[in-house]
Amino acid sequence: MTIGINRPHVRNAVNPQTASELLHAFQSFEDDSSLTAAVFHGIGGNFCAGYDLKEFSKKSVSFNFELDVTKHPSPMGPARMQLSKPVIAAVSGYAVAGGLELSLLADLRVVEHSAIFGVFCRRFGVPLIDGGTVRLPKLIGLSRALDLILTGRSVGSQEALEFGIANRVVPDGQALKCAIELAEEISAFPQACMRADRDSAYHSTFGSSSFTEAMQFEFNNATHVLPEAVCGAKRFSSGEGRGGAKL
Repeated sequence: MTIGINRPHVRNAVNPQTASELLHAFQSFEDDSSLTAAVFHGIGGNFCAGYDLKEFSKKSVSFNFELDVTKHPSPMGPARMQLSKPVIAAVSGYAVAGGLELSLLADLRVVEHSAIFGVFCRRFGVPLIDGGTVRLPKLIGLSRALDLILTGRSVGSQEALEFGIANRVVPDGQALKCAIELAEEISAFPQACMRADRDSAYHSTFGSSSFTEAMQFEFNNATHVLPEAVCGAKRFSSGEGRGGAKL
């Protein structure tokens, strides 16, 4: 499944309608058991330039936000979701401010050579409220995250790769194609086992209270996929996949 932001005239900046549509698209992906992975991208040369500040500037200084983050979606739409299946972000052009936060929703980011990341909202006093201060330090470490959060500077694709924001850097114009290929590769694996391991990795990063608890969760979470593991072991015993060969 591909999910694209389609507001190229504003570098795919998100307004309330777009946020709602993105939330619906990701919820549909999550709910459809036939879908194994999603590719998230921006149409027209940019991933996402954040929230539409021109629309935001028309709001009153008095806001009435739902304070409980579990009861309302984030301003960018799906940024607070905890998905059970992999998402690959295909990043071209700008992925800045809320757009950077949306890219962090993905498990992996395939990034074009000329892409730019950054907390550009720093310059205008707009805070990160779509997971940027939560996901980014976990992804790249506090020191590097603070480098981006405090300075608001731009980060190119090579530095993003060195930091761990980018997982792959590809030529311009190739991110979507390469992200789809990566999603297809991931979708070809036995899914129950892959999702269990993914779930355990996220739990140990965001949800565990201790090393021991994380280890217990990993074990408990894996027991239900043992029948799939037995099938895989039989395939290996029959000679499939030897030497790391693709199945």
